[in-house]
Amino acid sequence: MRTSKNLPQRAAVISGVALIIMALLAFFSHGYVHSSLVISDEPLITLKNIQATQALFRLEILGWLLIIIADVVVSWGFYQFLKPFHQGYALLSGWFRLIYTAILALAVTELILIDQALQTSIKVGRLTEHVMLSLSTFEAVWFFGLIIFGLHLVLVGIITFKTKKVPKVISIFIILAGASYTIIHIMYSFVPSLDSFITSLELILMAPMFIGELGFGIWLLISGRKVTIN
Repeated sequence: MRTSKNLPQRAAVISGVALIIMALLAFFSHGYVHSSLVISDEPLITLKNIQATQALFRLEILGWLLIIIADVVVSWGFYQFLKPFHQGYALLSGWFRLIYTAILALAVTELILIDQALQTSIKVGRLTEHVMLSLSTFEAVWFFGLIIFGLHLVLVGIITFKTKKVPKVISIFIILAGASYTIIHIMYSFVPSLDSFITSLELILMAPMFIGELGFGIWLLISGRKVTIN
């Protein structure tokens, strides 16, 4: 009985830890490795970069796989923490995150296919085409998933905003982050001709996108364990 009663608080701490770990992994896998190796308008240089640092590329893939596991943990943790406040919205937001996680897993298979292709004796021209197609597919699938991820965050923000347990400013940033993810990646996915404008918009919205979920994660880790559920 005691264990069940304390579950939301434990879920809050677990989610907070998972979110912080996820942020560090994302910074490494996407912010450092992927951004360093992949030059979208230079296919041959991209191939040579990956071939020259294949161990680093595999670490990127490992980072994404760990992110997927962490996302599943956060889906569970958010649901358990938010369920006492609004079970229906909590369940829906949890499913949105799980759907996003499944889409991300599908995207990451493209990176695994690249790693496998590098072990074959395919000619450079065909290998370059294969690598760039897989990288493009990875990005397209992931970006589509981020539309759903944004909806998940909006729902989380709405639930927390309606409670007196989470600071309103954090809830507002979560909603802003979710809306930003959804709007930006709808535009990336369906209006690619506006790429330069979307990139500028993303830079403007980077702060709320970063602060929203990570800020909530830090709050969960520090204060979530102290929340009392009436």
